[in-house]
Amino acid sequence: MNVPRRILPAIALAQLAGTSLWFAINAVMPDLQRGAALAPSAVGWLTAAVQLGFIAGTLVFALLAVADRFSPRLVFLACSLLGAALAAITAQLPPELATLLALRFATGVCLAGIYPVGMKIATGWYAQGLGWALGVLVGALVLGTATPYALRALGTQWPWQTVMLCVAAIAAGGGVLMATAVPDGPHLAPRGTHTRWSPAALAVVWHDRQLRASVLGYFGHMGELYALFVLLPAIVALRIADGAAASWWVFAAIAAGTIGCVGGGVWARRIGGARVAAIQLATSGGCALAAPWLLDAPLLPWALWLLLWGLTASGDSPQFSALTASNAPRALVGSVLTLVNCIGFAISTLTIVLFVQLAGAWPLHAVLPWLAVGPVIGVWCLRPLWREGAVR
Repeated sequence: MNVPRRILPAIALAQLAGTSLWFAINAVMPDLQRGAALAPSAVGWLTAAVQLGFIAGTLVFALLAVADRFSPRLVFLACSLLGAALAAITAQLPPELATLLALRFATGVCLAGIYPVGMKIATGWYAQGLGWALGVLVGALVLGTATPYALRALGTQWPWQTVMLCVAAIAAGGGVLMATAVPDGPHLAPRGTHTRWSPAALAVVWHDRQLRASVLGYFGHMGELYALFVLLPAIVALRIADGAAASWWVFAAIAAGTIGCVGGGVWARRIGGARVAAIQLATSGGCALAAPWLLDAPLLPWALWLLLWGLTASGDSPQFSALTASNAPRALVGSVLTLVNCIGFAISTLTIVLFVQLAGAWPLHAVLPWLAVGPVIGVWCLRPLWREGAVR
């Protein structure tokens, strides 16, 4: 069956819009620190709250088989509208840390019905060429993560509440787009034929050599990725004082990952997903190790370094999804992906809090090289796959 041309762009645009909720509060943190006297460490706790909400939401959605019992595009719509409502409520309530933490946790739960469910919607249309579709969709996720920084740059004079309301409108629009422009795909299993999460995923992840390699590589990737995203505003602030320019640079660094995701998907067809993931992991780790020299470098090498780091830190994400899905037993793919995503986001929660605390106590020149630990572990663990030239 030929897939209508509008399907992948519509899913990607809806995914981009929905995931703009992820870093919305991070983009306005300077305003909150000035106006609401939030401590610098608050950005770490607020981002960690989103990650924890995502983990909780993913587990609940998997245990209840929500996206199997109901049309996944309607689940996507409901979560997008609820996430948009939470962003709008955030703009209306006094910005107290406890309130923001609760709202960000709830936003993370909504994101569990946007990001993974968007992927499920894509699988309903792309029985063939799913790797390419995943590259586009993860790229859309990355661009969506960067979007609030573009809004902050465009509306330098806006109050932070206006930025949150814009994000709310974008997220709601993404849900409506998915519900109206993307029918349920022909390859989705009939509703009512869902399978529950299986504890057997724990055993197979550990005992299957190839699956274990891709999973541990993914964990190394997650140990770096979101901690880097949280630290990017501080990295840029060392050089760029202007608020709008700084927001544009953070946007560019995160959005560069879109090129890494899509380009990596094309490259994987030639040399294999494991090798693409290993090369990107090694490059992002090298960028972390080079930070003490490049933080103070002239503008051009600094810019190239920052963009390369953003490109490669995100660009291996779809390769890990594809490798894990292809190496898992067919009957356990859903359970394995749920388990692996939850552990990966738990790791990201820990490293976010850790690196924000370290950055508050030590200069970035001393802190950033430690972000290379995750990529080094990831490349080492991927050896059984890229040595064999696994083309997945």
